[in-house]
Amino acid sequence: MPTSPFKAPAAPIRKHFAMGDQVTHDMYGLGRVIGLENGIAVLVDFGSTQVRVLSPYAKMTKL
Repeated sequence: MPTSPFKAPAAPIRKHFAMGDQVTHDMYGLGRVIGLENGIAVLVDFGSTQVRVLSPYAKMTKL
């Protein structure tokens, strides 16, 4: 309601990744995006392992 004293929660910011992006993950460390599933997941090569990280990518950020 526009007259409500409470603000609606802000929509979370959607993260977008592209092939080759360098990323960091809280658990796996530094990696590179090697695969994309539009809005569902990204496949990341962390050197010793490859991990499919699901959206909303809470623990991963683009460098």
